[in-house]
Amino acid sequence: MSDWRGSFRGLNTIKGWILDVYPSGPNQITVWMIGENGERVKLVDKYVHRIYVFGNQTDLEGLTRKIINSESVANFRFVEKYADFMEAVKKRVLEIDMTDYGRTAFFARKILRLGGYERYRLYNVDVPIAQAYLYQKNVFPLAHVSAYESKDGLTYELMESVESCLYSIPPLRPLSVDVKIKKQGQATRFSDKIDKITLEHNGESVTIDRGDEADKILRFVEAVKHIDPDIIFTKGGDSFLFPYLAHRAFANGALEKLILSREDVPLKARRGRGRSYFSYGRVYYKAPLRRLYGRIHIDVENTFIYDACGLEGLIEVSRTCRVPLHRAARASIGSIMTSLQLYTAWKDEILIPWKKREPESFKTAWELLVADRGGFVFEPKIGFHKDVVEVDFTSMFPMLMLTRNISAETVQCKCCPNSKLRVPELGYNICEKRRGIVPKTLELLLRKRLEYKRLMRETVDANCRRTYEARQAALKWILVTCFGYLGYRNARFGKVDAHIAVCAFARDALLKAARLAEERGFEVVHGIVDSLWIKKPGVVPKDVADLCQEASSRIGVPLNVEGRYRWIVFLPSKVLPEVAVLNRYYGVFDDGRIKMRGLEARRSDTPPLIRNAQIEMINVLSRAIELNDFVAKIPLALRVLKREAEKILAGNVEIGDLLVSKRLSKHPNEYSHDVFHAVAARQLTSAGFDVYPGQKVQYLIVDADNKNPNSRVKAAQLIGSKERYDAQKYLVMLFEAAETLFEVFGYDLNRIRSEVLYGERQLILN
Repeated sequence: MSDWRGSFRGLNTIKGWILDVYPSGPNQITVWMIGENGERVKLVDKYVHRIYVFGNQTDLEGLTRKIINSESVANFRFVEKYADFMEAVKKRVLEIDMTDYGRTAFFARKILRLGGYERYRLYNVDVPIAQAYLYQKNVFPLAHVSAYESKDGLTYELMESVESCLYSIPPLRPLSVDVKIKKQGQATRFSDKIDKITLEHNGESVTIDRGDEADKILRFVEAVKHIDPDIIFTKGGDSFLFPYLAHRAFANGALEKLILSREDVPLKARRGRGRSYFSYGRVYYKAPLRRLYGRIHIDVENTFIYDACGLEGLIEVSRTCRVPLHRAARASIGSIMTSLQLYTAWKDEILIPWKKREPESFKTAWELLVADRGGFVFEPKIGFHKDVVEVDFTSMFPMLMLTRNISAETVQCKCCPNSKLRVPELGYNICEKRRGIVPKTLELLLRKRLEYKRLMRETVDANCRRTYEARQAALKWILVTCFGYLGYRNARFGKVDAHIAVCAFARDALLKAARLAEERGFEVVHGIVDSLWIKKPGVVPKDVADLCQEASSRIGVPLNVEGRYRWIVFLPSKVLPEVAVLNRYYGVFDDGRIKMRGLEARRSDTPPLIRNAQIEMINVLSRAIELNDFVAKIPLALRVLKREAEKILAGNVEIGDLLVSKRLSKHPNEYSHDVFHAVAARQLTSAGFDVYPGQKVQYLIVDADNKNPNSRVKAAQLIGSKERYDAQKYLVMLFEAAETLFEVFGYDLNRIRSEVLYGERQLILN
């Protein structure tokens, strides 16, 4: 290793990329690096986790006498830190060195009890240790660094900036693992034996199917050791596969040899369960983490960022927000974004509160009515439109938070009561003396995303363009989340007043843009929060470009053209046909791109057959220019319906194209009505499957009107080879998808049914 492990100022030097970071003992962190020569090397560093206590100075002095002999405390001292991020003044706090990070939560609760839960405020208690280490050392995952080893631990020198968009990553070794199981029943159980294990690496496939189970497991371990992957991909590795493999290894007396990590740590056999949680009106399920050490395990069924943006997107948010790769793969977008806020606070010596106490400021009923209004909307004008251009503000809410310095500690700050920067309508003052944590956090995200978009426009290399697209898309998800977290009750640096302020600025911006458009001869046909649909006969690109330029200049947030529509149709409510729906429309841009919102094709619970049929119908209409031409093409679109209806009635449909997917909002036995997805979930439970709130259930409708609820649907996992489906129910769903598109043109469900079933030639219905 002499070619890459050198000497610098008398220290051992390692140059390479940080792959994995995790606590490995009291005051100890293990770091795995990929050396510049391709060697994977393990380093061990010292790290003392510190927590902070703030309170009355007499109480703090008394606390030191109570904890001086605690086995959790290695040392303590008084220091100056920003204990209250709402105030720009450092305060004297007690800094405590922990003997073991694993004792932190227990020790913190003990301090709260000593103070009767009122005397003390605690900070930096629940910051994940690996992230705290990255913050403290000012490094990030897959950072290119020089690491200097000494008796005092590791010192890093960054060889690239986290702000760089042109960074390179080392060649990572991926490995995909798939296990086929000899099922003894409908549900796969831990008692079922391994059939074969398939490994895919660099386009090559290896199948392990000879010998008994113990032989297969040991050959699998040997293959992983030989390939030495950096990333192991699985399907269901967190929820089932890894616990299953560990159980089979235990049953065969080989558990201690089931080592998939680079560390000599066997896979754990405990099953465990994940957690169900509520977010933005939905219940979600997160499977438990199955951790490898020295390698990154990505369960493709338990990851959002990787699923949405691929490995490049995952690496981008992991680097930018300083979250270890394995955690970033599973964490929510809000948790990833919060990490960047924590780092921003950490480097500015702002302590991170353990139990948030910042309340919403008092408001009268009138103030609440004025303040709590959300975004502004212009009700859409129902029907067919041409000469429509869609313009929207680029990252409107993040840009407003950045340019208006909106953060919990800056809105209605005490230091600037006469501030000139005021929130529209509400009159709240915004701090002029300091930048808030939230704007500081957003600046990096916005700058990098704009740079990636510029690189996408300028590069001629298709692979580079895909890389930049994945990275900017991942950052977009972080930016989308930042606004919601500003008003989230548990956000460390959030406050409802700041959330309200952003909405007020957004309403003001949309109204100004709409007035400017009307001054230039445009008609506003729809508007919602940060987007406007404007109409002008014979509109030319220069008209729109001039409007966007002036609006961007006046408002301070970039207004850009999403596209010019060949035509667009705004749809009414299904319940009240005379009432428009804000986010329910479909249209075709001049370049042929289709955009739709609120349709069956956009819903995750729509069967693929229905979704594809609706999209194909829109494609048939896409070349229409005028209203008369559009209406004339509707019968052609209905031919798509006729073809799909014939397939349904003839039994010529793949069962997978008819499956409905629904997310459970509660445990299957907690549903009071026999809705289809609850019935399917109960079927799975009875068959031995683990089913939790937040999980998605797939089912086939077999007899929608059957008096026995259990006979109405069949869970996907229980479907037999000759399963029948309810053709009439699927026909209705198909016709309803067409009604969504065409009811505004006089095609209700009865007319569609009649034209499809009894039009050119009658279909056989039995």
